[in-house]
Amino acid sequence: MSTSDRILLILHIGFAIFTLGPLTAATMSTPRYIRKRNAPVVRFLNWTTRVYGLATLGIFLFGLGLAEGNFAQAWLTVSMTLFIVALALLLIIERDQRKAARLLEEAAGGAGTAPAPQPATAAEAEAEKSEPEADGASPAPAAAAGGEIAQVERGRLAALSGVVALLWLVILVLMVWNG
Repeated sequence: MSTSDRILLILHIGFAIFTLGPLTAATMSTPRYIRKRNAPVVRFLNWTTRVYGLATLGIFLFGLGLAEGNFAQAWLTVSMTLFIVALALLLIIERDQRKAARLLEEAAGGAGTAPAPQPATAAEAEAEKSEPEADGASPAPAAAAGGEIAQVERGRLAALSGVVALLWLVILVLMVWNG
């Protein structure tokens, strides 16, 4: 192995260590902060995902340099394909984080207004549920879901971040086993 190959390998491994760890931590902890309705932290995790997601391209580029055009090896092609799939999933994760942060901020902004009057009795509460809105609008999705905000995004983030972490592990096994 030449000196330039060793440098590429060091950069490849260094980028993998210092980008995939924070990226995985940011994506996997986002659902917790959505549940806690902490919009500033969700915004920061979205920023972290964006920055470290772009930095993971360094892993791919240094890996291409190490491959030296020898793409006939199946493990290398599978690893690169899985990496591209993981990057595509990261785009979906970043979009859902951004949307969840926006929904949380909108809900927090709406919380500063005057609260809606609460019915005095359970019978009045049932009557309000069965009556359609006077202006023809339906209740907000957050209210319909029992006060849950960005529930769909939270679930999708939890699932996709787990899949992306699993893809990173499969790529690691392929690299170590066949490298």
